Amino acid sequence: MSGTFVGMPAFPEAARAAVRDTTLRGNLRHATHTIRDKRARAVAELDDWALLREAGKRIKDHTLRHLDRYLVRVEEAVTAAGGTVHWAADAAEANEIVARLVAETGESEVVKVKSMATQEIGLNEALEARGIRAYETDLAELIVQLGRDRPSHILVPAIHRNRGEIRDIFRSEMGGWGRPAPEGLTDTPAELAEAARLHLREKFLRAKVGISGANFVVAETGTLVVVESEGNGRMCLTLPETLISVVGIEKVVPTWRDLEVFLQTLPRSSTAERMNPYTSMWTGTTDGDGPRNFHLVLLDNGRTDTLADEVGRQALRCIRCSACLNVCPVYERAGGHAYGSVYPGPIGAILSPQLRGTGSEIDASLPYASSLCGACYEVCPVAIDIPEVLVHLRERVVQGGPAVREGNRVVLKPAKGHAAERAAMRAAQWVFTHPGALRAGQRLASRTRRLHPRTLPGPGRAWSGTRDLPAVPAEPFRDWWQRTRGGKDGAK
Repeated sequence: MSGTFVGMPAFPEAARAAVRDTTLRGNLRHATHTIRDKRARAVAELDDWALLREAGKRIKDHTLRHLDRYLVRVEEAVTAAGGTVHWAADAAEANEIVARLVAETGESEVVKVKSMATQEIGLNEALEARGIRAYETDLAELIVQLGRDRPSHILVPAIHRNRGEIRDIFRSEMGGWGRPAPEGLTDTPAELAEAARLHLREKFLRAKVGISGANFVVAETGTLVVVESEGNGRMCLTLPETLISVVGIEKVVPTWRDLEVFLQTLPRSSTAERMNPYTSMWTGTTDGDGPRNFHLVLLDNGRTDTLADEVGRQALRCIRCSACLNVCPVYERAGGHAYGSVYPGPIGAILSPQLRGTGSEIDASLPYASSLCGACYEVCPVAIDIPEVLVHLRERVVQGGPAVREGNRVVLKPAKGHAAERAAMRAAQWVFTHPGALRAGQRLASRTRRLHPRTLPGPGRAWSGTRDLPAVPAEPFRDWWQRTRGGKDGAK
């Protein structure tokens, strides 16, 4: 992945600063509660939601197991339809391909559809270094770009901004990027939307090159699919002469029939709509209709390494709906910037450390950015067991062990700062494999329970500062069982 966000402090430190920002917490609380309540109502309308969820999981798992075959099919179908397919092993290669393709057109500016893959690789910065200016056209992405900010949510990247802040950004920054904001602009949603529409209109009509991602790629026909709510995506996909789409290899689905499942689950889980207002599909190029040149850049950038992990690979099922963010108590309080990645929230906590590895301080801390409450798993439309993967990655951080990085099998070293945790786990392992020691420890704990402190000492104070320590029972379970049941049923 791009180093754009790497170098930030570990999640606990970044989150500590975020939770002190009362404006940020208010913005997040209002937005996430509103979205998740609407989603719950939209999902409840479908009696077969559980079946759709299971179908989505199975389709994704099947595709990932046979991804090599389906990617070849995508290349064949796109090429046959008049497009050109490029393969990018990492962010640097993808950025080089896109920059070269734009340079070959002779253009120095491009318009972009909202795309997390291009944010992941830092494409805007790479193009700027080559003298090419990229204009974001999604309203929330426009706010982030004009504010020289970073996205903090998958669905609504500017969720951390309120209307007053957006008005101020438009007033001060729009003129430097194109058409300035109207005089007397207020913070009413209609006026802000109109200011953005006028600002972007000239860019849509002038741009010769468009850049997009894709929500799905249908292998049997080579069709790309973008779902959106504003219509800006369709302008970028149809008006330019050249279209370049950067798509993660995990976005493939085998058939149109498979796509039908996700076109039901994605809008309800993301925007709480029965269907997306704009669902754009295109297959290669067609004379007299749409772009004359189409390029598909298939991006790996750590996905093959993730695929090699039998537990962690389920993160590649993600369809970027953001439902897990909206129910996460940690995200609601810390916001998206604390995750140090374009993928914030629970899905970012398991995806980023796999795509980037756990070598940096921020990535080693992300698996701990969760209470393991399981709410994220309950709402995931493709049933990613995020808590399971979080625990799996915590083990990797603490213990190290075998993994795949850049296609090579390696043995990871334990991360720094976890020596005490490793020692505690080894001690627990020894106790649990020696019943006599476990029994003695339980009896000792029960008999000394009146002497136990109410808070933990040292580093444990951070945990017990907001929680009550569980009370030790007066009698160990083993003793209770022997006293109440052992004599009667001991022979059974």
